[in-house]
Amino acid sequence: MRVPGTEGVGTADFLASDLAACGRIIREGSKSFHAASLLLPRDVRAAAYALYAFCRVSDDAVDEGAHPGAALQDVRRRLRLADAGQPDPTSVDRAFAWVLQAYGIPSAVPEALVEGFEWDAQGRRHETLQDVKSYAARVAATVGVMMTLVMGVRSCQALARACDLGLAMQLTNIARDIGEDARAGRCYLPAQWLREAGLTPEDLGALSEADERVRRLTERMLEAARPLYASGLSGIALLPEACRPAIRAAAAIYAEIGVEIARAGHDSIAQRAVVSKRRKIALAAGSFIPGRLGAADRTAPPAPECQFLIDAVEAAPAPPPIVLDAPKAGSAPWAIDLFLRLEQRDLYPEQG
Repeated sequence: MRVPGTEGVGTADFLASDLAACGRIIREGSKSFHAASLLLPRDVRAAAYALYAFCRVSDDAVDEGAHPGAALQDVRRRLRLADAGQPDPTSVDRAFAWVLQAYGIPSAVPEALVEGFEWDAQGRRHETLQDVKSYAARVAATVGVMMTLVMGVRSCQALARACDLGLAMQLTNIARDIGEDARAGRCYLPAQWLREAGLTPEDLGALSEADERVRRLTERMLEAARPLYASGLSGIALLPEACRPAIRAAAAIYAEIGVEIARAGHDSIAQRAVVSKRRKIALAAGSFIPGRLGAADRTAPPAPECQFLIDAVEAAPAPPPIVLDAPKAGSAPWAIDLFLRLEQRDLYPEQG
């Protein structure tokens, strides 16, 4: 890959500097993600930093800028250049271009993520649960696909299960943030569900606490996520052993958000469910113990809303095989100590 601005500088050293800059963006922008990423092998972690930094910077540009349309056009321009191996001369774009090439990530996958940003900027409402899943496929399943690829796995089964896990996490986000989203003029619940409940998005924004109708809608969204978690977890066995604890931890912490929502009586209007630091630490430590896979069929076909992502990967040329760091002996005690130290340094926030 030709990286602009590297004349007279070792490409490897330049890339290391770019990846370090991406790591700083993660530490400052999402401490919870940074903590969980430390459970990944070093090479996967570096690629994850590059992916996250590009997505984070791009999302912020669209979401926080005065001209979302122009920001979207610029993100698409940067993505085209990165895919062509001629990224903008910034650490984030250079690192992202390296990941696309090194791990054989087809541009259609991050393009779908940007389409999700566009749907948000348009304030698009979703008529059915399937429409909500189509949105989740873009803003969440895309990340699952890219993470699976940087782990060196390209099988359709593994990608399908990663998509399921991404969908489950996004549906959990929607259930958790109903009140917060409504007060910001957003609604991700299916319009069909709202009509059946006799509610409008504006009604949700006017509530100070959930009534029985909203509690039922929240519970219904969590019920939609439950089989997706089971299916997604079944696919962890298809990932490299060194990567499994981090994915188990992320899935467990997100699923625990649903537990907290239920504990609060499914009221996502008056409060935003959070998982305590102590509980996060316990879940992270427990991620080193393989859990029961349940009855989910890991060979099941992909969710229809995600099929286009898997088709894009199948059509893309595969990079050379990737050899990951081997798991270290005594990893579980090390992880417990890590999360305890993160808590003591207040780098692992209550929310996130």
